[in-house]
Amino acid sequence: MRIRNSPSRRKFLGGAIGAACTALLSGCDALSKTQWFPKILDTAEHLNRTAQGLITSRKSMAQEFTEADLSPEFRSNGTDYPDAPEYRAHAEAEFANWALRVDGLVNRPSDFSLAQLRAMRSRTQITRHDCVEGWSAIGKWTGVPLSEVLAAVQPHPQARYVVFYCADTMDDGARYYESVDLDDAYHPQTILAYGLNGKPLPIANGAPLRVRIERQLGYKMAKYIMRIELVDTFRTIADGGGGYWEDRGYEWYAGI
Repeated sequence: MRIRNSPSRRKFLGGAIGAACTALLSGCDALSKTQWFPKILDTAEHLNRTAQGLITSRKSMAQEFTEADLSPEFRSNGTDYPDAPEYRAHAEAEFANWALRVDGLVNRPSDFSLAQLRAMRSRTQITRHDCVEGWSAIGKWTGVPLSEVLAAVQPHPQARYVVFYCADTMDDGARYYESVDLDDAYHPQTILAYGLNGKPLPIANGAPLRVRIERQLGYKMAKYIMRIELVDTFRTIADGGGGYWEDRGYEWYAGI
């Protein structure tokens, strides 16, 4: 005998499922405000990265393209001109007096002018930028490998992370920052880019310097870099998240 699925029965089941989902979501919201549940989620993310590392080597290279593949325009993501007075003064002077400060857990804290960075060994790569907002673009980037800068400052053995502090201020008043571990920092495709498509890096795309971490999503590739710090733990970073968007719930490792 077949039992008919009457409208009233469907309405009852739909209401029951909806109520259950609401209760579940309410419970998740309450759990997110506890001290212990977010730690479980952080542990799960760590396990996810570990499993991913077993499948894909962190040392593998991102796909590189040819000049025929270049996008007609490489759009700006996020800030297109920081409003910090110090940055605007540097921009008006075409970054003649700008310098990148590299310090933290290093033997030789240093300031590097744009000319000094350009004089170091360079790398050019044509890669695809994948934004978390859903768009992609292919650009030709030129810059100094981050490994060259790290070699110059001589990191301490206990250094584990590289933190990028930027000039742009977000809508909530917080300065943008990002971080990567030393695996990504020493990856051959991780460069401090000062050129895009054969020209000096435009302000809208992060001049005078932005980082390219080609196997991660766009929000990891900080623009308008003013300072780099080497640290051993995220306790020294604002809010303990490891990045502006990470402080707001994004994953710290956004790579493949």
